[in-house]
Amino acid sequence: MNKNLKEVALLFFKLGSIAFGGPAAHIAMMEDEVVKKRQWITQQHFLDMVGATNLIPGPNSTEMTMHCGHERAGWKGLIVAGVCFVFPAVVITMLFAWLYQEYGQLPNVQPFLYGIKPAVIAIIIGAVYTLGKKALKNTTLGILGVLTLIACLLGVHEIIALFTCGSIGIMIYHFKNSKNNLNSFTPLVLFQITASASSLKVLWAFLKVGALLYGGGYVLFAFLDAELVSTGLLTRQELIDAVAVGQFTPGPVLSTATFIGWQLNGFWGAIAATIGIFLPSFIFVAILNPIIPKMRKSKAIASFLDAVNIAAVALIVAVCIEMGKDTLTDWRTILIALLSLIVVFVFKKMNSAFIVIASAIFGYLLSLI
Repeated sequence: MNKNLKEVALLFFKLGSIAFGGPAAHIAMMEDEVVKKRQWITQQHFLDMVGATNLIPGPNSTEMTMHCGHERAGWKGLIVAGVCFVFPAVVITMLFAWLYQEYGQLPNVQPFLYGIKPAVIAIIIGAVYTLGKKALKNTTLGILGVLTLIACLLGVHEIIALFTCGSIGIMIYHFKNSKNNLNSFTPLVLFQITASASSLKVLWAFLKVGALLYGGGYVLFAFLDAELVSTGLLTRQELIDAVAVGQFTPGPVLSTATFIGWQLNGFWGAIAATIGIFLPSFIFVAILNPIIPKMRKSKAIASFLDAVNIAAVALIVAVCIEMGKDTLTDWRTILIALLSLIVVFVFKKMNSAFIVIASAIFGYLLSLI
């Protein structure tokens, strides 16, 4: 393994092991590691990738790991980054799935999450500040960002908000300019998988979900309810418990699929479900990654991308506000959030992993009071 590939593997394995709090938090941690500390890519290119990733189905943060891995170590980096980020969550989820199957209940991790959630909000705010400064190129984009934020808080679906904002951005460009040129591109992707006959049904069910999923955990719940509960393959309580596991384990919430796959067909069911739900993302990113620089070269498409970028930042702000309403419910959580916020902005070189771990311990101790 060459040096760059090893760096990619170690970084995203680490992030996959400590990245709590959902896609917005994961992307905040990535921005800190990949842009600020390691300078693998520029702030602008990272922002472009965030915006573009929001336009395709699948787990945004996992797809961002693939983009970053590709930038550092080519197509091998894309695969290694994605696999290493997902791997810790899959292993931990498999352990919980086995325990659940054996004992019928989940372990109590709430006291530790009590401290992690406020810290995650502070980490997201730190990322929003840096990404927002880069995305806010003019007053028009600022107005579009505010309108997108309001729309998201009012319940407009995120993909509609993104495409609308991008479309307005490109229309504004056309009002100012008449020329439009987009370089051609020809990406090539080939993925092939095999599965045992007993797990093929599980693989197919989650492949469909992975290829069509927009909107995060709540949409995932609705997809899986229709695909598995309504067909009698899974009980609704098992689905609720599976989503809970995806929420309180590090890494992508789509590790929920691993838990469900285990309930359906044991170890190989877990493997089939994991491959099924994440495979489309590898394909989408492999197609999308070469396009992004070409989009930036075209002034018209760059206008679309700039608008999508500011909309993506607005989406992250909306997520942060919703998380804050659910999380900052007493003086303890507010205290953890404020202390974490101070650390994020004062000790800028502090690794986010330390903030997460320290907050988990502090939250546990405060919960005893």
